[in-house]
Amino acid sequence: MTDFSTIYKLSIIAFIGFIQGCSCTCPVMECWFVQEKPGRGGGLTGATTQEKSLLHIRTDKQSEAAGSQSDATDIDPSRVYAVTDPSANLCHASLNPPRGSIQKPQCEINPFLPQPSSLKWVASLTESALSPVYLQADWFSASFQGLDQQLGVSTISRAPTGTKEHHVILSITSRTMSVKSRLGEPVTLDCNFWVDPSTPLSASGFAVEWRYQTRGDGRLILAYDGKLDRLADTHETGAFLDFEALHERGNASLVLEEAKVRHSGTYICTIYLPYLLAQVAMELEIVEPPSLSIHPSPLPLAVPGQTLNLQCEASGFAPLPLEMSWEFKGADGKSRSLGSGRMSGHRQAWDGTYSQSSRLELDTSKLDLGRGGEVTCVAAHAGGTRRASVTLNVIGFSSPSIEDSMAMVGVALVLYGLIKFVSWSFTGSGRKTVFCYLNKIKSSFTFLFAANSNFQNPLVILIFLFSAFRVK
Repeated sequence: MTDFSTIYKLSIIAFIGFIQGCSCTCPVMECWFVQEKPGRGGGLTGATTQEKSLLHIRTDKQSEAAGSQSDATDIDPSRVYAVTDPSANLCHASLNPPRGSIQKPQCEINPFLPQPSSLKWVASLTESALSPVYLQADWFSASFQGLDQQLGVSTISRAPTGTKEHHVILSITSRTMSVKSRLGEPVTLDCNFWVDPSTPLSASGFAVEWRYQTRGDGRLILAYDGKLDRLADTHETGAFLDFEALHERGNASLVLEEAKVRHSGTYICTIYLPYLLAQVAMELEIVEPPSLSIHPSPLPLAVPGQTLNLQCEASGFAPLPLEMSWEFKGADGKSRSLGSGRMSGHRQAWDGTYSQSSRLELDTSKLDLGRGGEVTCVAAHAGGTRRASVTLNVIGFSSPSIEDSMAMVGVALVLYGLIKFVSWSFTGSGRKTVFCYLNKIKSSFTFLFAANSNFQNPLVILIFLFSAFRVK
């Protein structure tokens, strides 16, 4: 019974190990090997060359890259490398798509020259100014981007001179290659690094640098000397690191307390070791939809033939561009376009957001607006579509509804009954006057119903009722 239990436990452990091994497969990755040609003299820099290369990724020297495939015939055998990555960052699923997949991860590898840095927050890492024997090898930097920008990886690897056995020494990863945020929200830009504990360079400390760059404009956001535990004097307000997580887990993520328009751009996270550096870049875009308002609001009553001027103001949005249009929804529930109106130029506010407006001339004589309806301003923006509406009422229109006509007839009948009732209360001499009024009302209504075109306008009915009571 005991032997059976032991076998059962061993089977479970083996099965779990098998599942883990299948879920953490390392890719065989096609990559571009990029290097500069030797200069042509006179200080001129040679052009760069690109060659296809193949990287067999593994987590240790004894293991083989899972799913290993025969090397492509169009790749020079001298450009086939075995890359050992103990951190397993290069074994992420986004870097290992299914076989036959059209989309491929991006990869570029370059020769790298170790050298000390002159930056103030990095100088403490190489105070001795003596290059260790360990640096006498072939060094390479490589950058990887996973499918759908799920992951970005940058590595520095070392290979004994003349060999094709690369060993990853420094690795940086980011899972926020492209970030969108609303104004005022906190933003975290992910940056994690791993250093091979077996390298002698790991004992000399590290440094972290965050830079911002866009359209040729750049600035230092934050720099930290991990060896001396000291921040650089120049750093941006509202940007900080979690120093406990930085030292314990290599989490160098940048946190922006409050997103502003000026934060949109490229952010570069750089990790320094003595003589080595690796960096990963990511994009942050601040996207804020517009706020809409229509003027005047509410709209004044309109009559046929009148022209109303409406203005829709879109404010507080970023980035450009913005598309604005107008719609009308009648009493029948049907919507139709009124065009884009006349667009103004955009204006930029102190906080970097934009505003823009659209003017609409609503000519009731040219547009069949019926009894009125709902006029809507629509603003289409990268942050979402926004709508604002006002109600339009048209009076004195040429085609009244059946309900309006019945109401006017009802009013007339009530007035007729009231006058008749009053006439019964008068004496003989008073009745003659009342009958005179009644005859005028009767004549007026006879004319109205005989002339159907006049009856179409309720104002005509009111005019005839008024004229019926005029005393000559």
